[in-house]
Amino acid sequence: MDPTEEVEKKVRERIRHKVNQVSSVSQSLLSPLQDHINFTLQKAYFKCAYECFDRTRTHAEISQCAETCSVPITNAQNHFDNEMSVFQERLNRSLVACQDKFEAAKLQKTRNEAVVGLEQCVNQTVDDAVKTLPSLVSKMKKALSIPD
Repeated sequence: MDPTEEVEKKVRERIRHKVNQVSSVSQSLLSPLQDHINFTLQKAYFKCAYECFDRTRTHAEISQCAETCSVPITNAQNHFDNEMSVFQERLNRSLVACQDKFEAAKLQKTRNEAVVGLEQCVNQTVDDAVKTLPSLVSKMKKALSIPD
């Protein structure tokens, strides 16, 4: 392996580690939200749905009641999924921009300089994404009526 390939391999590993950082930070910050959806809201749904089962109600009334009970958890999960989708799309666009800059830099600079530029761009992108997570979590907590 020539020195350039060795440098690229080390940089690729550091980039992979840096990108994984977003995943681990987001999991730790988002787990209380997922717990709220998966446990608190799910529990409320089952309690509500249980109350729907009454011999005086028709099958259609029971179904409508149970469906109404599912609205809060469905809305919360949809809100969570939409916010995370926007976050992921934004991160992906930034990482694609880094890749585009890398491809352009390879034509103008040495390969090592281009690789270093790629690493710097990815580091900045990941750092920026991680910095947005606390405000994203606060925004979602507010939307889901979860106290801070």
